[in-house]
Amino acid sequence: MLRLLGLVLLLATAAPPAAADSPVTDSLTHYYTAQDAAAIARLYAEARTREERLLCSYRLYPLTNDDDWLTSLPSDPTSTSARELALIAAHWGYRAATAPAWRIPTYGRRAESILRRAQALDPAEPYVLLVEGQTLFYKPALFGGDVEAARARFEQLRNVLGRGGVPGLHPFEAEVWIWLTYHRERHPEADRLREHLLARQPPPLFRQFLLDPPA
Repeated sequence: MLRLLGLVLLLATAAPPAAADSPVTDSLTHYYTAQDAAAIARLYAEARTREERLLCSYRLYPLTNDDDWLTSLPSDPTSTSARELALIAAHWGYRAATAPAWRIPTYGRRAESILRRAQALDPAEPYVLLVEGQTLFYKPALFGGDVEAARARFEQLRNVLGRGGVPGLHPFEAEVWIWLTYHRERHPEADRLREHLLARQPPPLFRQFLLDPPA
């Protein structure tokens, strides 16, 4: 799950940011870490903005592997929100990961182009850091993948999350992605860090990541 990063009925124009008291903002993190796809689908149905829909479908696709969450993707979104652009790029990344071989370069370039726009708007936006890190983690080195660079993004994300809550992002998520980079490199500290993280009793999803890392 969560391979090379990239929806659903997006509006043609930018939507306002998610409201602080919305069901999505209040509950998405809990439902995602509990792997409750049905509850997230209900949040999607209640979403009031494009950002909220993107937040939900970004989590629903890897939980369900249902391609319906990747339909109607904008190829050249007009949004000026770094968060929205990063999430749209992630959806294109998902689509590239499941596409026929002849489609992968087109979808991959589209994801990267949209992500670059997000980075230009706000390189410290948490979802920009997460999606960029995941992209660097999963992309083959021949095409620019870099596990150490991915770890740097996840470390930045950990610092940002330490300053306050972000809808849909549990603070433990950055910790697990940092560990995954150590695991990928067979770093000598990987086993010690894994045991340390398990001892902190992570939410179910992240415990699963630590016990059975995604490929």
